[in-house]
Amino acid sequence: MRRLRKIKIVATLGPASSDYECIRALFEAGADVFRLNMSHGNHDEIAERHRIIRKVEADVGRPIAILADLQGPKLRVGAFARGEEHLEVGQSFRLDLDPAEGDATRVQLPHKEIFDALEPDATLLVNDGKIRLKVRDCGPDHADCEVMVGGTISNRKGVNVPDVVLPLAALSEKDREDLEFLCELGIDWLALSFVQRPADVDEARELVKGRAALMSKIEKPAAVAQFEAILAASDGIMVARGDLGVELPVQNVPPIQKRLVRKSRAAAKPVIVATQMLESMIDSPVPTRAEVSDVATAIYEGADAVMLSAESAAGSFPVEAVTTMNNVAIEVEHDPTYLAVINASRGGFKETVADAIVSAAREIAETTDIKAICCFTESGRTAVLVGRERPSVPIIALTTIPATARRLCMSWAMHCVLTGEVERFKQAVIYAIRAARDEGFAEPADQIVVTAGVPFGTAGTTNILRVAPCEERLISATDPG
Repeated sequence: MRRLRKIKIVATLGPASSDYECIRALFEAGADVFRLNMSHGNHDEIAERHRIIRKVEADVGRPIAILADLQGPKLRVGAFARGEEHLEVGQSFRLDLDPAEGDATRVQLPHKEIFDALEPDATLLVNDGKIRLKVRDCGPDHADCEVMVGGTISNRKGVNVPDVVLPLAALSEKDREDLEFLCELGIDWLALSFVQRPADVDEARELVKGRAALMSKIEKPAAVAQFEAILAASDGIMVARGDLGVELPVQNVPPIQKRLVRKSRAAAKPVIVATQMLESMIDSPVPTRAEVSDVATAIYEGADAVMLSAESAAGSFPVEAVTTMNNVAIEVEHDPTYLAVINASRGGFKETVADAIVSAAREIAETTDIKAICCFTESGRTAVLVGRERPSVPIIALTTIPATARRLCMSWAMHCVLTGEVERFKQAVIYAIRAARDEGFAEPADQIVVTAGVPFGTAGTTNILRVAPCEERLISATDPG
């Protein structure tokens, strides 16, 4: 099944999309990656969704990526004697370690690490920022605050601390258990929540042991401040705009999104733009015009993927949401302005032989009548380097490794094909021609570009390029050796 657009679509699964019929319908509507949210659902439910995705994958004959999203530490206030209280602007309110039920003057915050890190004038945000507190005095077991933005505070609402780097590990005990379960299950990408520093990614990588690619969610100001180091430690990036919009002024989020997307592209690492992209489609079959423009903006920026959360997991119109996102992507990518924007934002990435090869592949493809760039890859690196160039022609990534094909489903424009073992470049050319013909990218009179690394089977050796005709005598050869 060939997609008619290059950006990828990530669809979160949940109660509204947990059976075979719906998951297959989501794939057919345009979902390339399915997200399993570990904040919701037990291991048995997650394992069943994983099984169904792999069944759909086998039935449609196309690789499908699975992204599992760890919950991360959850910072919450305790309970109130009356269930909730109303806080007025200017009043005093205390957060402390006392487990007694709260009232209009105080409530428990059962996270000593927060008190250890707090300083006077720090900001605390409660219930997604609806309540804003300013720390006036603090100690190892309390924080006396002034209410800057009031409202109703109720049991176990979430707390954000945007001003300080918290001495908390990104992986809770639950996350560690979930991580091992997911890696044994066989997911392709693991998303890390609450990343504040590159060491958080390094810790997860030691536990993953190469069984999945690591995607860092950028959702805290500390992560934005250390983004280059976090990017270097990660395999991919998710711009998690929900928490960013809580912990930072909302007007800061769009320029941050643009910077993170551009830096991720330059590093040839897939980047997802996520959160509230088609939020109104949770309850409506039609999105708002502003939401459509938001999706379009991420596409114009050259993001690798856009993501649906509650829209596909718990909404009333999950398939319609994917269809809408797919249609917006097709329309935007056929806009001449899109090509102009992508071309203008392309960097000069020519530091290695591989960089030069993939740059030449794009230039040849765009100056002659080339139908596709076919790249052979073991680790996926060759393919993502081709993708970084953002060529106007399709990219066919050929690999012998199912895990590589699945992980590449996250990357811009990748049409992944599993192929037989390759020992010589002549074999590679024949396999590429067959794939381009069989997958509907080329006809006998067409030409393709083939890139590979010789010797085969060695990661990171992209060093050869050929323009090949898709002749019938080649595709019909019974012995490609």
